[in-house]
Amino acid sequence: MTTDTYEILAIKYAERTDRKRYENFLMSDDHDAPCPIDFFIWVIRNGDRIIVVDTGFDETENKRRESRRRMLRTPAEALSMVGVAADTIETVVITHLHFDHSGALDAFDKARFHLQAAEMAYATGPCMCHAILQAPFTAEHVCGMVRRVYSGRVVFHDGDAEIAPGVTVHKLGGHSRGLQCLRVMTGTGPVVLASDGTHFYENFELEKVFPVVIDVEDVLSGYARMEQLAASRRRIVPGHDPLVFRRYPALNGRMEGIAHRVDVARLDE
Repeated sequence: MTTDTYEILAIKYAERTDRKRYENFLMSDDHDAPCPIDFFIWVIRNGDRIIVVDTGFDETENKRRESRRRMLRTPAEALSMVGVAADTIETVVITHLHFDHSGALDAFDKARFHLQAAEMAYATGPCMCHAILQAPFTAEHVCGMVRRVYSGRVVFHDGDAEIAPGVTVHKLGGHSRGLQCLRVMTGTGPVVLASDGTHFYENFELEKVFPVVIDVEDVLSGYARMEQLAASRRRIVPGHDPLVFRRYPALNGRMEGIAHRVDVARLDE
């Protein structure tokens, strides 16, 4: 029995360089030290198919939040730089409905979106009556996904599911109720795209929890689950860590700092 293998690209579209450690780690002992954060989307591709993971956010959303994040390019522009046209993509996995993972939906005109049912229930349920819990969500993004449900463009999952041969999703929860990661078969073995299952390497390596959390126990259990899914701990790719681009090679010389391959051996191996 054969399984498809894939190239995986981590594509950076925004950054925040002035972020502090207290914003990234609960109970950080050096809370005022700098800890920059990057914003990625991901492409999984081979000769038969292209799957996009998450849709990022756009400049309108960035301005609405009056944030200190710096938009480097729109997600659609970032995709075009690696030869992918957002408006032709048929399969998009949404790891969760936070604003930086599920905005810019309108760029994906032909896509069907794969989402955990628990995430939609969470984002539209009673927990959203609390300001602190609704803060990572944007109502228009959530409503946009609801509209896609009504137009038949959302595929719901309840736990583990296969998206394509060699690509599976796995519910973690913790950071958001229906957060999911992906396991992708590559030429170097299975790679786990953690998304916000672990924002930084340090989160899962030292069990330091990210402060935006609905269930700490689920976060910690998620770390263990991802280790089971990956070929090794070194094949877990965090969702926001600038170290990803130091540990994996650029797609080519022009894509340094923009698109790096995470399906190959790490540079520190």
